[in-house]
Amino acid sequence: MTIKDLSAKTGYAVGTVSRALNGHPNVSEKARKIILKAAKESGFELNVNAKQLKQTHSTNILVIVKGIRNELFGEMVEIIQNLIAQTRYQLIVDYMDEDLNEVHRALQLCKEKKPLGILFLGGNNQNFVRDFGKIDIPCVLVTNDASMLQFHNLSSVTTDDLAAARCAINSLIALGHRRIAIIGGDRTISDTSRLRYEGCMRAFAEHDIEFDPKRDYQGVRYSCQDGYRATQALLKKSCQFTAIFAIADVMAIGAVRALWENGLRVPEDISVMGVDGLPMGDYLVPQLATICQPVSQLAKRSVEILLAAIVDGAAACHETVPFTVLSRESVRSIQI
Repeated sequence: MTIKDLSAKTGYAVGTVSRALNGHPNVSEKARKIILKAAKESGFELNVNAKQLKQTHSTNILVIVKGIRNELFGEMVEIIQNLIAQTRYQLIVDYMDEDLNEVHRALQLCKEKKPLGILFLGGNNQNFVRDFGKIDIPCVLVTNDASMLQFHNLSSVTTDDLAAARCAINSLIALGHRRIAIIGGDRTISDTSRLRYEGCMRAFAEHDIEFDPKRDYQGVRYSCQDGYRATQALLKKSCQFTAIFAIADVMAIGAVRALWENGLRVPEDISVMGVDGLPMGDYLVPQLATICQPVSQLAKRSVEILLAAIVDGAAACHETVPFTVLSRESVRSIQI
């Protein structure tokens, strides 16, 4: 009889069973009684030496942030820090490049920091398919939908990225725009980038609008600098588009600067729209039109779900939070 056998018998996660057997405080009394009873009935004996070697009495919660310059995640980390500060847990925040494998990084940090749980801010679901099975503690993937992965210890909280991008393009089309350039991310390493691109393509198809990705698409990193460079590249290829949709506000902010440097006014000459609803967009001139994600809700629910899994052995769950369209000063109607 092993801990995994007890997990299967009781229905609780391996991490919850381990904590109950080791007398860890972060287990509900109900779960502890069920697990200890099952262990006694099965003749299970804890390996004391292994217990001592493992040193499981950590209070660490790990946050892995994928993207060093992603302002949305920066805002979210601040909220998470405030929430965890109100608990007995210690928060460890680890930033990594958006091109790297977040699950590999988590495996490394699990050995070093022995966290009780992990919050992944951003990720690529394919990385989870390949390697997440090696992680046995509760985790929450934030801004990605992990429901299809079906890991018992992986929850997710996200917005509907495809619907958000589709809504953004539809709002620009409703204003009369037919030639819309897109600044996106690397669709091969970012599920968010891929889904938002697919949302754009659906909107174009619904309105029978042709889109030439070689001419009107630039895939870059999530930063103001890259939004700026992408816009410069688009302008070199053509200046016949009437609107730019950037799949992140930071890209849109860089785009506004690049347009201004090229003598183009926003929105008089070209409309610009982003996604995220970053506070800095409120103070731009013009004020940035955007698809607003509820950052506070994303952060709060992610922390609540993770703590419920750590403390009570709660099952994995997957939530989608609503977005809001903010049609503001950086877009205008060009309908006659």
